[in-house]
Amino acid sequence: MRVGVVGGGSWGTTLADHLARRGHQVSIWAREAEVVDAINRAHVNAIFLPDAPLAPSLSASGDIAAVVARADVVLCVTPSHVMRRVGAEVGAALTGEPIVVSASKGLEPETLETMTSVLEEAVPRSSVVALSGPTFAREVYARQPTAVVAASHDPMAAERVQQVFSSGHFRVYTSGDVVGVQLGGALKNVIAIAAGILEGMGLGHNTRAALITRGLAEMIRLGEAMGADPTTFAGLAGLGDLVLTATGGLSRNRSLGVEIGQGRKLAEILAERRTVAEGVGTARAAVELGRRAGVEMPIASEISRVLFEGKQPRQAIADLMDRELKAERWR
Repeated sequence: MRVGVVGGGSWGTTLADHLARRGHQVSIWAREAEVVDAINRAHVNAIFLPDAPLAPSLSASGDIAAVVARADVVLCVTPSHVMRRVGAEVGAALTGEPIVVSASKGLEPETLETMTSVLEEAVPRSSVVALSGPTFAREVYARQPTAVVAASHDPMAAERVQQVFSSGHFRVYTSGDVVGVQLGGALKNVIAIAAGILEGMGLGHNTRAALITRGLAEMIRLGEAMGADPTTFAGLAGLGDLVLTATGGLSRNRSLGVEIGQGRKLAEILAERRTVAEGVGTARAAVELGRRAGVEMPIASEISRVLFEGKQPRQAIADLMDRELKAERWR
């Protein structure tokens, strides 16, 4: 298969390397000229995936059209806030009708649309698939056993992606719940920031367990209101990704939360990072989605206030704990 990968960050590079080692003909587009040069010359991405030799057959380009024009599969791995612009460039460059896959976990800030919705507008003739699940790029690169889910309204496209990506260490399941899979992948980043804040404050396992559990309940409530299957949130793109991102040391969102919990300001942290923590933008988006759907989102609301309104984390925790008492579930 000819695969064009759009996005030269750590996850895009890891997936490109994985597919190239699977025997596919893979080319990757990166915005940074130094990334393109390093991949072609030395077979490394020293900026976003250092100390990780890449498949010799993997090539790179700074021209999107050169990467996607004749591809059978186009994999988009760009931050959510630029997906529409980049997707439009992909759509303009396509010469056929490849399967288009989104491996980005976020919501478009302005419209609150999922990444597949954005791409469906950009490439209306192609089937679009969301690829999500509990994945740290470094561990996938190291061939550690990993399981993910490919979700699409087109079952044949999801199954095709399953075949293209699956290997002895990378197992792909399929799903028809496109909304649920993507909401799980996006909303868990908000809970991961909260988990990091708790850790930065020195709080323990009781608190983190309560956060993850009630965070999952919040994700399910919003998902159901938006038409998702609640059982999706018990799967790889829901609970699996939530546990990984809220507890794993390689999580960008959790590490950002740790710094917030230690007293640092969001602007200072973001100024020092070249990589994107999607949970920052998703916090606001989740609150607005909840408002539109009439769904209570207390954790996301408090995280948004901490990030953007200067609310102190300890006060946010106190306000969550002092909310009206209620049943967890009553039948």
